[in-house]
Amino acid sequence: MSQTPNDPAGTTHQFQTFANQGQGQAAEKSGPNIGLIVGIVAVVAIVAVIVAGLLMI
Repeated sequence: MSQTPNDPAGTTHQFQTFANQGQGQAAEKSGPNIGLIVGIVAVVAIVAVIVAGLLMI
């Protein structure tokens, strides 16, 4: 007995549901990336201030 694979493009409704799920996951994933970039910039700025302070001594 061979079973046909579940093809999300089988019908228009199934494809729209599949596409909408992918968009939701992409939107959720972009949030932490922005936070990570802001965190890295903050750490670099703090390290630059510390190095500048040590060079003045």
